[in-house]
Amino acid sequence: MDRIYLDHASAMPVDSRVIDFIKSYLHDFGNPSSLYEFGQKSKSAINESRKKIADFINAENEKNIIFTASATESNNLAIIGTALRNKNDGKEVISSEIEHISVINPMKYLQKNEWTYKKIPVDKYGIVDQIKLEKTLSKKTVLTSIMYANNEIGTIEPIREISDIVHKKGKYLHVDATAAAGRIPIDVQKDGIDLLTLSSNALYGPFGAGALYVKPGIKIQSIMPGGGQERGLRSGTENVYAITGMGEAARIIKSEMKDESKRLKKIRDKLISEITKIKNSHLTGHPTKRLPNHASFRFDFIEGESILLNMDMYGIQISTGSACSSKTLEPSHVLLAIGLKHEQAHGSMVMTLGRSNNIKQIPKIIKAVDETVTRLRQLSPLVK
Repeated sequence: MDRIYLDHASAMPVDSRVIDFIKSYLHDFGNPSSLYEFGQKSKSAINESRKKIADFINAENEKNIIFTASATESNNLAIIGTALRNKNDGKEVISSEIEHISVINPMKYLQKNEWTYKKIPVDKYGIVDQIKLEKTLSKKTVLTSIMYANNEIGTIEPIREISDIVHKKGKYLHVDATAAAGRIPIDVQKDGIDLLTLSSNALYGPFGAGALYVKPGIKIQSIMPGGGQERGLRSGTENVYAITGMGEAARIIKSEMKDESKRLKKIRDKLISEITKIKNSHLTGHPTKRLPNHASFRFDFIEGESILLNMDMYGIQISTGSACSSKTLEPSHVLLAIGLKHEQAHGSMVMTLGRSNNIKQIPKIIKAVDETVTRLRQLSPLVK
């Protein structure tokens, strides 16, 4: 069976060119902290990758890139590290209601430790309420975290405008760019971003690497003390292979992003056009201000878990925002935040496109979705 992979927001295949690049370092086993030749060769490879990441997001200097093991770790370091280092300026943090759980949980951790945590609502498309944000911010707000684009509904946030508001009334802006990076251009200087999270695998790089951009002058505290690697902010021997792979993946994706995003947008728009023709189907997220590779829907009367499993039988891998795809019994907090009822939030389907997808796959995808929805509704006790 020919398989069609439509869950690139969850995991991306490692680019074959990245694999070839990493191979040259397989025998360079020296610890980057060691002073002899093997160690310095590994250190040089990491620094070269740091430059590639800095160029990818237009950072002021490669020294402002801190490597971690994942986007989740980068989010934790950005939120907890910044909050603790600047606690004398205030003990309040803010996020939108639709942030990734790796942002929400560190915020809740601070809340349990006598910090104030406030959430900003979004509209029906997932756009942050800027008026509410401005009213909520105060001199006590040390950090505000707003994602660049939502991984579940694809909506792109007006980061430049949000940055202006945050810096006018608060202190620092952290942006989780995991879903957006490589799909749309990101310029941390132009966008006014203080801290930015990236993931290697979201760039067609290997698992095991993430990065955090820290703007010059931003004070941040380590949450992983040890040997003092990564400017003392992230101790532990660096994962040379994953880090070098991430840098090369960023270099490649930057050079190809414009054409690839244009190509994927055509597929995305066709999927949206055809799937929303199905009775009682609805697009989630903003109709135009969305990632070029992202198509997300909800269907009345059926469950996301059943949609996912049925689509898999057709050889098509998708995602869902329903409870089954998380580790809780609750429906997606993102879909609830945009105003959906619990029963509506359970019937979601998310398709995120990548390099393996093409326009010729659309008929098979549409046929599978149509037959899946029809079959599940015939079995659903909710259909009268």
